[in-house]
Amino acid sequence: MPKPLALSTMYAQQDRFENGAAFARYAAEAGYDGIEISHSTRAEKFEAVIADGALPVTSVHQPAPWAKHSDGRSNTKLNLASTDEAERRAAVGFAVESIRWAGRIGAKRSICHLGAVGDVGEQYDEEQRMRRMFDAGQAALPEFAERRAAAQARRAVGAEAAVVAARRSLLELVAAAGPFGITIGLENRYHFHELPHPREYDVILDGLSLEQAGYWHDTGHAEVLHRLGFIDRHEWLDHNGSRCVGAHLHDVLGIGDHRAPGDGDVDWAYIVAGVKRLPSYTLEINQHQPDDAVRGAIGFLQGVGLR
Repeated sequence: MPKPLALSTMYAQQDRFENGAAFARYAAEAGYDGIEISHSTRAEKFEAVIADGALPVTSVHQPAPWAKHSDGRSNTKLNLASTDEAERRAAVGFAVESIRWAGRIGAKRSICHLGAVGDVGEQYDEEQRMRRMFDAGQAALPEFAERRAAAQARRAVGAEAAVVAARRSLLELVAAAGPFGITIGLENRYHFHELPHPREYDVILDGLSLEQAGYWHDTGHAEVLHRLGFIDRHEWLDHNGSRCVGAHLHDVLGIGDHRAPGDGDVDWAYIVAGVKRLPSYTLEINQHQPDDAVRGAIGFLQGVGLR
């Protein structure tokens, strides 16, 4: 029996899918089995996906639905790992709202961005420069390694306090999710300063069952940080595979991720080995990918052993 595949509403961020019902029908016709609501999805589109009923919503990605905080920032910019208590509490509030939406519709997974050492949605100056250098073919220059070392030293200064704050936030989310039977999936992130790193899951998930919270593997994020030389791509699943509760599947070209699986140059063999025990997967494909790649990804995953 083929494993169910969900398509994230990340792909719905385009004019033809302004009405969420149109996206739901597209995903069903393209051969997908469910929908994940991404954190870029507004409440109106979320409601339209639900009302259409073409496919079930299988997971909700915190802090969906997209909204503005009282200070004017997007809720995606709030930091669950902030050492500023007001900031952390505001982030928890939006994350709990995502859990409530999931509970309302019977989705059993809520994917969580657990925050960062510093500002969420930003990146260290050193990493910004590294990404520009990588794209320009300059990753072999001494400056590239120097900037990486500077970013590592910068993160280390605040990491311990951020992990403590992130753990507090997670425990509050677990308490909110429990009555709905929802599991929190902590996603590995795209930027080096974000949480958690592979070994930080040990502290953050300590004492929690897989029914409460676990590791959520994002193939593209792992690949990009590997290519920048920050974290070996294998370390995420080698260290956290036994507590993996879900996966975002997408491909990478250079350091550009969220491509349809098969439309990049990721080595899928280690990913298959690490996530093949999971009962289902979510494809997180960005809105710039062509239709044929979105549709063809299903066959590609079957070919590599993930369907």
